[in-house]
Amino acid sequence: MAATANLFIEQGATFTSDVIVKDSAGEPLDLTGYSASAKMALGYASTRTRVSINTSIYSDPTTGIITLSLSPTETSNLEAPARYVYDVELLKASDNSVIRVIQGIITVSPNVTI
Repeated sequence: MAATANLFIEQGATFTSDVIVKDSAGEPLDLTGYSASAKMALGYASTRTRVSINTSIYSDPTTGIITLSLSPTETSNLEAPARYVYDVELLKASDNSVIRVIQGIITVSPNVTI
């Protein structure tokens, strides 16, 4: 079962968040041989606003750290104020299996426009 982590994004600002994926014993999962992907949407079935979140696995994959990020341009294009749902999935290269490791809600706060 995926862990739940709720995130906060400021519209128009750089967004980065490190998440640590843990195994069933609560230890960091060795991400060697995995690739990560993340997406967010205004709702689970929403086709109106779907966004890919940039992901990168830390240089030492044994730490279980995945960095999620969006540029200021990408966050400017998000609807705000709004609440999005998101998830992070891992693809295991050896057998092409996919597991969802993190899910939750992203709250986007608006910036001031002129």
